[in-house]
Amino acid sequence: MKLAVRSLAASTLAIAMAPAAWAQDHDHGATDHAAMGHTMPAADGEEMAEAMPSGPSAGSGTALLPANESMRGLHLPTGDWMVMAHGFVSGQYTDHSGPRGDDKAYVTSMLMVTGERETSFGRVLLKSMLSLEPAMDARGYPNLFATGETARGLPLVDRQHPHDLFMELAARVDFDLGGDDKLFLYGGPVGEPALGPSAFMMRGSARYNPEPPITHHWFDSTHITYGVVTAGYSSPLFQLEASAFRGAEPDERRWGIETPKLDSWSVRATLSPSPAWTLQTSYGQIKEPEELHPGEDEHRVTASAHYNDGKGFAAMLAFSNKDRRPNNGSGGGSLSAWQAEANWDLDDRNTLFGRFENVANDEFFPDHADPLHDQVFRVSKFQLGYARRVPLGPFELALGGSAALYAKPDALDVAYGKNPWGYTLFARFILGR
Repeated sequence: MKLAVRSLAASTLAIAMAPAAWAQDHDHGATDHAAMGHTMPAADGEEMAEAMPSGPSAGSGTALLPANESMRGLHLPTGDWMVMAHGFVSGQYTDHSGPRGDDKAYVTSMLMVTGERETSFGRVLLKSMLSLEPAMDARGYPNLFATGETARGLPLVDRQHPHDLFMELAARVDFDLGGDDKLFLYGGPVGEPALGPSAFMMRGSARYNPEPPITHHWFDSTHITYGVVTAGYSSPLFQLEASAFRGAEPDERRWGIETPKLDSWSVRATLSPSPAWTLQTSYGQIKEPEELHPGEDEHRVTASAHYNDGKGFAAMLAFSNKDRRPNNGSGGGSLSAWQAEANWDLDDRNTLFGRFENVANDEFFPDHADPLHDQVFRVSKFQLGYARRVPLGPFELALGGSAALYAKPDALDVAYGKNPWGYTLFARFILGR
């Protein structure tokens, strides 16, 4: 694990030391540099702002975020291409109470590199995102009341699975229609379909939160999908898109690329009425997403509202419902989830963040012999945290922690204790600030 972290840190440092100008807090625009204020080096060594059209910012995949949202990273001009690098390495320690609680020191990581080029017809964007989390044990790390995916053939319960080495390997081509309107195609062997809000690690409202949501498999579990094709229409006000993609979630062999398929589909509509707001709703039919539920398809509906005031406060409110429909006519059922989260930069050094989640889940007892197997329990999580940010040139070091309390039915006392709680401490080294 130490070697893996050193490798990612070394590659990140190499990018930072490249002979190019670095810039801070840029929006990686979704509509022809939408809301993207590139800072280009002037001849005298100072920086000058290059005016760009306004519009929503890009999140993960083709998802949109408010125009006020900023993507932190290094912008490296290389001839006709603009290359951007963004990423982090986060050392963390988490501890959760109760009979099912556990503690662990671990490392999460992400490196994103994109290349963008303007053409006579529009724009070409190459996207990659990688993680060295496969270096950790397949069981991942403790995350009380989280479920989804497997390790050594067994279901993961109260754990967060590691991300794959290849989180995204995709391309997007925009075709200008005049003004800021465009048609676009997006796809690749690893990508994200038009379903749900932007993935949690790419949202400003979760920028410093060290814990993945326990509702991850309701909102953004498709952010790593092996095989995606998306077509859409985009303007500064709204975006309409449809995707074909592989429904099966990644398996536990996380170093390679799995066989792409196009057996599922989704549609998404996004409205951006002002630089501060983005609203999305989406629907998807996902073929057999869970390995342990063969023959069970999922129909998922999501809606979310994202807010960013451009002054350090970002928030999201989201709802999702997944309706599972077994091909054999047995089991299934509808499960819903709510999520609210916020990130507040009090000044240029101090940040408060928090998240509230409420979810109906029937996977807490995977053993078929357990009397509580397949029973639905609605659980809530309340989390608050703090980060102290230290600028280090083109990097940032964030030191902090969060604490969480849970509300649950009394029937879960034997498994989780009467009043379960948990906390996470972290030191996050971020490329770009």
